Amino acid sequence: MSPRVSLALPLAAAIVLASLPPSPADACCPAGRIRPGDVKGSLPVVNADQSVIIVWDAATKMQHFIRKASFKSEGDDFGFLVPSPTQPKLAESGNDAFPALYDLTKPEVIEKKAPAGGGGCTIGCSDPPKSARGGGVRVLDQVPNVAGYQAAVLEAGSPKALTAWLASNGYAFSPEVEAWAKPYIDQGWIITAFKVAKGDGAKDDKGIHGAALRMTFQTEKPLFPYREPDFKGAEKELGSPSRLLRIYFLAEARYRGELTEASPWTGRAVWSGKVPPAARAKTLGQLKLPPDSGPESWWLTEFEDPWPYRVAPADVTFSRDPDQATIKRDLVIRYVSAGFSLDVTMIALAVAMALPILRRGRKGEAGPMS
Repeated sequence: MSPRVSLALPLAAAIVLASLPPSPADACCPAGRIRPGDVKGSLPVVNADQSVIIVWDAATKMQHFIRKASFKSEGDDFGFLVPSPTQPKLAESGNDAFPALYDLTKPEVIEKKAPAGGGGCTIGCSDPPKSARGGGVRVLDQVPNVAGYQAAVLEAGSPKALTAWLASNGYAFSPEVEAWAKPYIDQGWIITAFKVAKGDGAKDDKGIHGAALRMTFQTEKPLFPYREPDFKGAEKELGSPSRLLRIYFLAEARYRGELTEASPWTGRAVWSGKVPPAARAKTLGQLKLPPDSGPESWWLTEFEDPWPYRVAPADVTFSRDPDQATIKRDLVIRYVSAGFSLDVTMIALAVAMALPILRRGRKGEAGPMS
């Protein structure tokens, strides 16, 4: 083989290898960090990736808010607060609806044979909750066990009254939590306090994954409680600077999410379209909701948000989108050969670059006929 030919083959191979996907690196779960205060030796608690299902009935102004969240904490237990405009009803919801909706909106993948050869405010807790007390706080409801949580539905007269109740009931409290609660209390909103404990076999595990929890309440506009206390750099301290918020929004039409005019929401719609009646009935069963919940016909809009760690100016609210066009993820074409995928364009480029060198090499090797 001539020197030109011997150089051509490594060149082609190098181009083909460059087109191969890199080996997967070790991935760490992105998690949100907030430190509401070092009270009673409380440890940092983190809001990790969240997936949420919102079922909105515009006719009755009823919102079903189903949250499947994961948390990280150094402590053995912790609590979190969820605001709502009116008193919510609490219930455990099914986890199966989340993968079912994911399957509905995931990109279509077509495999072709390659050429031959080629996923609220979190606060720390200490002691188990005591009986509700604290001036200026009325306990509207207490649920000892819902989806693995202990819950207390609270109506607070002032932010200071709320933090006093938290302090007397085994929750960590801080000026940051008080500042977070003030806009809600000023508007007369309800605060639901949850507490969850790690299982006996998970004391050394920082990750905590709760069952899906459903909150049902009336509201003028559907919403996601987006505001959190000041993180104070806790996300950097705990080493997880990013997280993903995924919202499946089910209503009678396509909706859009908004924060404020000055600070637009970082979430975007990645899929939007009608839900087949059979899928609607199946999803309601998975969510443990009655068959007549929400509108008769469903339109699903899926949002993805790289939820930034900064103090948000408001909660995310949703309204009917003037654009009612469907949104689909791009088609994925996967070329499969011998257990791995190749980019056919790069292969063609490699061959095109190598062939002229090969031809010239063959001409040079051919001697005179004897």
